[in-house]
This record gives sequence, structure tokens and C-alpha cells, in this order.
Amino acid sequence: MTHEPGSAAPDAASSTRPIAPGARIGHVHLKVADLERALGFYCGVLGFTPTQRYGTDAAFVSAGGYHHHIGLNTWQSKGGRPPPPGATGLFHTAILYPTRADLADALRRVLAAGYPLSGASDHGVSEALYLDDPDGNGVELYWDRPEADWPRDADGNLAMVTRRLDLESLLAERAPSGS
Repeated sequence: MTHEPGSAAPDAASSTRPIAPGARIGHVHLKVADLERALGFYCGVLGFTPTQRYGTDAAFVSAGGYHHHIGLNTWQSKGGRPPPPGATGLFHTAILYPTRADLADALRRVLAAGYPLSGASDHGVSEALYLDDPDGNGVELYWDRPEADWPRDADGNLAMVTRRLDLESLLAERAPSGS
């Protein structure tokens, strides 16, 4: 079955087989206006490690030695501007931290670098910080609570919420080991 761009999308309910349960998003590749500026944010502020460069036009960065979690390139965007409000595109890239303490460390890094948060929410299943990278790409930094603690309705269905995140409580979280 093919889907022509611009035509009606196939009915999602008509799929006979769900995606493999082990499937996941492997990486995101972002168009940026200035590669060095983007590396300064993703590596200098957030702490990713560069894994490979492609001259002066592209680079891959990773957490924990993976080949890459984020690709950055200027192939079609060097010196460009962020998309205007009302345009389609990426809403945000979500970076999952293993613990609340690791998320607290990320918040400390962001604040120390002077990056403003655009939001901070407790979703019941997770706690999340929202900001923009230097190119206006949305970035979510979050950690998931254990699944047993996720909010459920009376029928056992997931019941996510959006509440104000207590940033002082998050900042009081002890630094992750090895820091």
C-alpha cells in the first residue's frame, strides 16, 4: 500500500499489526543555522559528547557512547532562521534522563548557562522541563516515574496530567553519582 503526499492518510485503525514492541526512536537529526553554536548548546550546556564530525557542516552527538542520539547539520539551513509561528515541523525533541537527580543536574546546567525555560510540568508519569535550543527547536528534558506510580483512572487507563512542576523541589534533588 502506498500513500501519496497530499492525499488522505490511511485509517490508523485499519492497521492489522502493531509496530514491534521493541521499536524506539533511535535519533533525531536537526537542521541548524550555526553548527558551532548548536554544539555549544548540546555538548557545552546539556553535556552530550561529540562522536563524529562531517567537516564544518554536520556533527553527531551522543550520551553514553551510542553512535549518535542527535545529528546536527547546516546542509540546507546555514545562516537560516527558525520557522515562523504557525508553520509545521518539529514541536520538540525529548531527552529522557534516567533519574530525577539527573534531570535536576540538567536543570542546573541550563540555568547556569542562562537559558530560559519556556515551561516546566509534572505530567504524573514524568517531570519535564521545556526550552528552545539556539535555533528555536523545542527541547524537552524529562525523567519518567516508575510505571507503578503512573496515574490511572478507575478503569486502569493512563491518566496523564499537566501540573506546575516544583522547580525548587527538583533543584533540591541531590546531584547524580559521579558528578
